[in-house]
Amino acid sequence: MNIKFQNELGAELAALKAAGTLKTFHSIQSPQGPVVRMDGHDEVLVLSSNNYLGLSDNPKVVEAGIQALKTYGAGTGSVRFICGTFDIHRALEKDIASWVGCESALSYVSCWAANEGLIPTISGEGTVILSDELNHASIIDACRLAGKTTKRMVYKHADLADLRTKLRENKDAKRLIVITDGVFSMEGDIAPLADLVKLCEEEDAILIVDDSHGTGVLGKTGRGVAEHFEVLGKVDIITSTLGKALGGAAGGFVAGPRQLIDYLEQKSRTQLFSNALPATVAGSAHEALLQLKAHPELVSTLQENSRWFRGRLKESGFDPLDGESAIIPVILGDTARAIRFSNELLKKGIFVTGFGFPVVPEGKARIRIQISAAHTRDQLERVLAALVEVKASGV
Repeated sequence: MNIKFQNELGAELAALKAAGTLKTFHSIQSPQGPVVRMDGHDEVLVLSSNNYLGLSDNPKVVEAGIQALKTYGAGTGSVRFICGTFDIHRALEKDIASWVGCESALSYVSCWAANEGLIPTISGEGTVILSDELNHASIIDACRLAGKTTKRMVYKHADLADLRTKLRENKDAKRLIVITDGVFSMEGDIAPLADLVKLCEEEDAILIVDDSHGTGVLGKTGRGVAEHFEVLGKVDIITSTLGKALGGAAGGFVAGPRQLIDYLEQKSRTQLFSNALPATVAGSAHEALLQLKAHPELVSTLQENSRWFRGRLKESGFDPLDGESAIIPVILGDTARAIRFSNELLKKGIFVTGFGFPVVPEGKARIRIQISAAHTRDQLERVLAALVEVKASGV
């Protein structure tokens, strides 16, 4: 055992604790929902979950996972092209593709794996990637994996003029790829997708949208940012997750033209060298998608809850970042303060996570409030009261 190495890590952890920025991991003793049992805190209201539609503990979603487990077993035993493709994968992928307005889709064990399996695979010599400066870490890491022969550039957040300039400066590239989040996870704002679609068409660029926080959240029926902007079927490639609005278990996907999916099956490293999505996850995610299709009122309830809460926050003296998504950040400035604020809320039975550097820029630490269709107005009023009390305490 390398004691020096252990001591070095211990010293760094001690420094985080001394600075008040050490992350705490809370143990949940019940299904994820608007209210959970938390070790040491009894029941707490959850406003830090991606369980946007309240489907994580939906009985039909849970039962579908159980039945898939009984039918297919605990795991696939290998990667898909060897012995790991079940018909539940194909059924899920077919319905996902149709839902997000694409021809075909391919599932992965996470959207992180989907992004890392997609971006390097379709990049290479002569490719120029242009990525929004506030994109998710999975996109950033995937771009880094694209290799030395790929040119990587960052454009200013949602800045179409800057993106246009960079696209035209690289018009002779063999392949131009623009990558953006649909909903930016730390800001809660939405990419200007209709304008991005038009710009990429004009400049002959491929548009990739990671819609992890838009799937099931935005659009009249929850089909995501493309439906929200009425450009469904016009986005070249969509990646997203099954681990948020669609049941919250795990998994992700890439959706796009058939030729792309066929190519990824042959070349994508996170597909070729990693076991397939467990059948139980595929089964529960598929049922969650069916529930979403059958109950569009879940989406409208989520959107109404989000609008109402953002408005009430402002009435209560807070200044949340503007947006239309279910992510409502409240900027507090200092990382340690954001964590203290979060801890004080937890003492009042409200679970909201504080985020600071390096997740967000220095001086922009925040609590990120996430709304669910499963929240009642009484619960949200309780959250507002707790926020006002903690703020008044001077934390």
